Amino acid sequence: MSGRLSWRDKTQTTAMCLAFAILHGCASSPDDTVVCGTVSSYLEPDNSAQLYRVVVTHLDGVPVISRPNYRLTPGKHEFTVAELINAPELKVSLAARKVKVLTVDVSAEQRYHIAAQFNTDRIYIGRNTGYWQPIVWQTESHQCEMKSEP
Repeated sequence: MSGRLSWRDKTQTTAMCLAFAILHGCASSPDDTVVCGTVSSYLEPDNSAQLYRVVVTHLDGVPVISRPNYRLTPGKHEFTVAELINAPELKVSLAARKVKVLTVDVSAEQRYHIAAQFNTDRIYIGRNTGYWQPIVWQTESHQCEMKSEP
């Protein structure tokens, strides 16, 4: 062999370089991602500590379909939640079971687990909505990245 590439070898090399360039352009670059924090409602809290799950109905005032995790940019975010308290001690009427708003100040690389805290300091009856409040019951380090919006 003379060390020169044949027409076929040149064509294959060109095709491979072109394919690599196209694939490289499709791949996410670090510039396409932003750091984020996560708010979660999937983890079953400790009912013996009077903590119960919640369902998210709105995020920052926008209706959402509840899901286990919400990846969010750092900053304050408002969650409208409904409690899922199934304690036999709960004596309030269905009319008292209203949604409440929880503001979470999200930091990058953190996960916040939210729940309903059932207040057992006194007996709540009738339409008294003070029987619970939404809380962040656990915070942990958690790697989080999401694609930046154009």
